[in-house]
Amino acid sequence: MSETTINLEIPYILPSQAQKHVTHNEALQRLDAVTQLTVTASLATPPSDPQEGTCYEIAASPTGTWAGKAGKLAFRQDGDWIFITPRTGWRGWFLAEDRMKIHDGSDWTTYDAIGTPATLGINTSADSTNRLAVSAAATLLTHAGNGHQVKVNKSAAADTASLLFQSGWSGRAEIGLAGSNDFSVKVSPDGSAWTSALSITGEGQVRMPQRPLVRATRGGGVLTPSSGSQTGFSTLSINQGGFSLGASVAGGGNRLVVPVTAPYLACLGVEANPSGAFSVAVKLNGTTTIASINDNDAASASYGNCAMGLALLTAGDWLVLEHTGTTPLDFGYDKTELTVMML
Repeated sequence: MSETTINLEIPYILPSQAQKHVTHNEALQRLDAVTQLTVTASLATPPSDPQEGTCYEIAASPTGTWAGKAGKLAFRQDGDWIFITPRTGWRGWFLAEDRMKIHDGSDWTTYDAIGTPATLGINTSADSTNRLAVSAAATLLTHAGNGHQVKVNKSAAADTASLLFQSGWSGRAEIGLAGSNDFSVKVSPDGSAWTSALSITGEGQVRMPQRPLVRATRGGGVLTPSSGSQTGFSTLSINQGGFSLGASVAGGGNRLVVPVTAPYLACLGVEANPSGAFSVAVKLNGTTTIASINDNDAASASYGNCAMGLALLTAGDWLVLEHTGTTPLDFGYDKTELTVMML
């Protein structure tokens, strides 16, 4: 039979033992030391005037009467030191740090169930990246009196402070300060390629870099399309949001292909030197007129004008120009051209 208990190493009173009170009192001393354990401080050198009943954690490289006792607890009892080895799972209140610690078998670690846990998972597991993780049908953040703010802070302008929306753990949309101090909305079809749909500067200026917008014309300078013919475009001097040139048109140039289903505003500009009555019309899919310019005065001199039309266009629709008369037209930027913008 062992002479001490397994966990606290409290001495047993053995049969026929002399001075049993000594053994009994030693057991009470150890119980008094570790029950409701309170550690005054962590020291490497014994205090010069220790108070009775105080307990210290012996730090690394101890000196004096604590030499060789690193990691043990030093308990002051009856003018002497009792040295106790802490075990895994022991809890103690450390007065100097004002916090609870738990011994993990090799050292004391802070236990803070409410204040600052390293990770917190609610109905799911948190990790070193997602230190707060919640699995629920909804998450509520409500006010305490008046309003309520959710704050997302970043370190520097080039860093990110944003909200990321995922589908199957793959990003599809992100809003916030992503890589700059402009507020932005970004979207992705696959979680890897991202497109900025909207950005707002600190001065409140709104940019929509993917909003369909085009300014299209045909190269070649002054041309005289045949009456009744349709012509297309060859130059996109401004193009964003996916407009493209499609199939070739019999009268020259290519169809202008619409990228997104939406309402559009079309503005037709014409610069001509009329030799008789003429017209230029914007045709949807070669048949429907969106906007047109007509001049029935055969004696007109140099001519510059514009016309606008509003239409609901479908992705894949295409636009061309249709001509009547045989008037020379000057094609080019700010001359005979078509501007189309999604509303």
